[in-house]
Amino acid sequence: MSRLKTLRLAALAAASTLVLAACGSNEFDTATQIGPDPVLPEPSQSLMPDLKVAEVVGWEEGQMPTVPDGFVITPYAQDLANPRTVHTLPNGDVLVVQSKAPEGKPLNRPKDYIRGVIMGMASGGGGEQKPSNLITLLQDSDRDGVVDNRVDLLTDLTSPFGVAWHEDTLYVAAADAVISYPYALGDTEITVEPTLLAPLPGGPINHHWTKDLALSPDGQFLYASVGSNSNAGERGLEAEKGRAAIWQIDRETGAARVFASGLRNPNGLTFHPETGELWTVVNERDELGPNLVPDYMTSVEENGFYGWPWSYYGQVVDQRVHPPRPDLVETAIKPDYALSSHVAALGMAFTNDAAMPEGFDNGAFVGNRGSWNRNQFNGYKVIYVPFADGAPSGTAVDVVTGFLEGDKAHGRPVGLGIDGTGALLIADDSGNTVWRVAAADGTVTPEPIPSDVVAEAAPSAEASAAPADAEPAAAAPATEPEAPALEPAAGAPPQTDIAPAVGPEDGAPPQAE
Repeated sequence: MSRLKTLRLAALAAASTLVLAACGSNEFDTATQIGPDPVLPEPSQSLMPDLKVAEVVGWEEGQMPTVPDGFVITPYAQDLANPRTVHTLPNGDVLVVQSKAPEGKPLNRPKDYIRGVIMGMASGGGGEQKPSNLITLLQDSDRDGVVDNRVDLLTDLTSPFGVAWHEDTLYVAAADAVISYPYALGDTEITVEPTLLAPLPGGPINHHWTKDLALSPDGQFLYASVGSNSNAGERGLEAEKGRAAIWQIDRETGAARVFASGLRNPNGLTFHPETGELWTVVNERDELGPNLVPDYMTSVEENGFYGWPWSYYGQVVDQRVHPPRPDLVETAIKPDYALSSHVAALGMAFTNDAAMPEGFDNGAFVGNRGSWNRNQFNGYKVIYVPFADGAPSGTAVDVVTGFLEGDKAHGRPVGLGIDGTGALLIADDSGNTVWRVAAADGTVTPEPIPSDVVAEAAPSAEASAAPADAEPAAAAPATEPEAPALEPAAGAPPQTDIAPAVGPEDGAPPQAE
């Protein structure tokens, strides 16, 4: 028997043993890890880490997740192929990004095979699979919450995840680059070849391959998330160059730089509709016990460093990482709001004047895909975090549940969005469904609210007060931009000198070469 086959069989046996063995009690109250100041127990490590995997069984005809009073849930699109994210265009059309992980990742250790088997079980990868790695357009022309037209807009992509649209251009974040296509709203096909806007750190490892995307409120920049290549730096820091970070990309030139770092696996990139701050949800590290480390949501500061891999939740040092970097730990920013450990938060959407019931009109929905790396399940639901003055201000509440039933999962929520009527959309990647959660009273928004809201420049007070027959004033000289200038992207993506973090004291952010 070949060595490769032996390793695979050993991995399957080990995974099965761990799943069966991980049925012990866990008295830790996960609610104590939700909020701005989570309880952080002492780390614990063992030869066989805590695991409990939910078998994905899908949804039977008529089965649906559960929502509270005041909401109604319906399937918006079914029979999809691993829907990961949803994105609403300015005309109310919805893009559904479906994808699977890139192939060819090197598996060098028995741990890699074990993890692959477990993740396959957690994702429901058994049986015949539909072709994925495509983007589907959903149109609801009469805004009644029912899709009137469905067409695959792009196919054969390289593990796409995030998308953005502005000025007749569709941007797609694939596993290794941001690419663009000319696309006018309402079109039902794209036939041209893509243009490379900016390369991103990719394979061959590409451990966290999902690259999310958000458009800045002024329309100038795209922000792309790049997850780490390991759990906590065990592959060496050379493998982490440019990773565990959020990149800023000039939409016109493709020039790129690391905007913030130390974020192990950031996703759900979105801008707060009032403050204009960039927010993200982050999957934290494993193998420190079932109750470490809390995943979180946070605003993202320019040039900010958030700890990974040297520390977590601010400045709590991870003793496993060598060499230590106390200088960087000292600068690590504490996240805004913990979501508890191993919930696998991957999607976030602000309400942004959506048609939500009372009490859900100012906050953020978060999609928690669900744990596999603790001895009791955590996540498998969509929660709501209330906001006030641009920041989390209260206790998170469950909004969409029922994805998990006993030890079996019907589906797993990932990306979130607001559809063209103001209802919440949920990409259920294991249930191959996009769910629509609307106000039970049928309330809709007057106009569609796009996922990327570009603010129009307000006229100056002088211009507003000028009489109609006044002569136009001479144009004021252009001011220098506050952000550092970016060089055009070319060739391989820029890499941080000290991966993956560059603090303000290390000088200007790295530029594209």
